[in-house]
Amino acid sequence: MNTKVNLAGVELKNPVMVASGTFGSGAEYSEFVDLNRLGAVVTKGVASVPWPGNPAPRIAETASGMLNAIGLQNPGIDLFSKRDLPFLEKYDTKVIVNVCGHSTEEYLDVVERLADEPRVDMLEINISCPNVKEGGIAFGQNPNAAEEITKAVKKYAKQPIIMKLSPNVTSISEMAKAVEAGGADAVSLINTLTGMKIDINRRAFAIANKTGGMSGPAIKPVAVRMVWQCANAVKIPIVGMGGILTAEDAIEFLMAGATAVSVGAANFINPYATAEIADGIEAFMKEQGIEDINEIIGCVR
Repeated sequence: MNTKVNLAGVELKNPVMVASGTFGSGAEYSEFVDLNRLGAVVTKGVASVPWPGNPAPRIAETASGMLNAIGLQNPGIDLFSKRDLPFLEKYDTKVIVNVCGHSTEEYLDVVERLADEPRVDMLEINISCPNVKEGGIAFGQNPNAAEEITKAVKKYAKQPIIMKLSPNVTSISEMAKAVEAGGADAVSLINTLTGMKIDINRRAFAIANKTGGMSGPAIKPVAVRMVWQCANAVKIPIVGMGGILTAEDAIEFLMAGATAVSVGAANFINPYATAEIADGIEAFMKEQGIEDINEIIGCVR
């Protein structure tokens, strides 16, 4: 029984990855999950310099989900390279580094630094960050900006790049086509949906940033629909994410056209979620008599 998938030329032992920002850089969950069981570890976003993130409170629970406005807090590329990458060398799993920045130059600084890192198999470029030089518009909400940042990153990256798409757009397919035109090797979606919660007793916003990114089971139907739309719009592989709690959820994304899946908010509820989902996919394959997982990828079009 084959569970291996090919993600833009990188072979994963199975399609289960972790969603950036929900798993640290692997060390934080290594007591709960055997990282060797995962197709890939996707690190928390890494910037050219340390980012402090947003003021607290930064997380609020919602019905079937959560809001977060962490603000991409991270220790910066220097500490990441010194501490986190050496830790991951001990494990037989692929390493995908999520890269964030406020400007093209900030993205490229990190991409250049990681170009010759042998432990980095792929880069995931988070284009949902505010583009300060363009009046605060996120790269991921403007097709032209998304295409240009993709082209710029491709000039410097030595690893395949995954462009992480924002769902807060009119047409997710248009965004996927834009980054494909820019040379992206793959896309990942969806990032969080913008949401808000108000504490009626305090008559105040539940999180200091006022708005936050919504994740969790509530967003899964939206995510599956967007993955399916992109699978029918582009030829590059897709990493599906958004509300995956179980193997059944993951299989939905695979059937909609995703080559791999990332598990996010589920890690906060159940630290064993990723390994359980990988086991569950294998159990489904045995039950259904599926010899090769690639048989079901995109089988519902």
